[in-house]
Amino acid sequence: MSAIRSLMTLAFLAVLGLAACSPIERNHGYVPSNLELAQVVPGQTTVDDLPGLIGRPSAQGLLTGSGWYYVGSRWSRLGAAAPREIDRQVVAISFAPNGVVSNVERFGLERGRVVTLSRRITDGSVTEISLVRQILGNLGNFQAGDFIE
Repeated sequence: MSAIRSLMTLAFLAVLGLAACSPIERNHGYVPSNLELAQVVPGQTTVDDLPGLIGRPSAQGLLTGSGWYYVGSRWSRLGAAAPREIDRQVVAISFAPNGVVSNVERFGLERGRVVTLSRRITDGSVTEISLVRQILGNLGNFQAGDFIE
């Protein structure tokens, strides 16, 4: 009887050990899907249309009406190790002075470098890449504990 208990205890501890080693993934922020972004037509969609189509942004440009930014990241934690970021995306929507969408871009992070995943623009100038690159570059460089201490 004690051999069976020992065997069951050992099996339980093995299952518990394996469960502790499985990664836990968490999503932070919100980024509209490609299907949702397909509803946003540069040159036609206005700033007033966006909340009903894809929701409110995570952040807005420094100047009123200069752009909307949707920021999302996915983090993975394995056991007692520190969480690590496995995916980050930013959708940047720029507006013309009359409030019409002029640019829709999706940026991602690949091997620690910012990459443009998609871009739809009405004119040739892309004026807010540096701000988006700053957002992508600074996410993950701080932790919640930095603000608590």
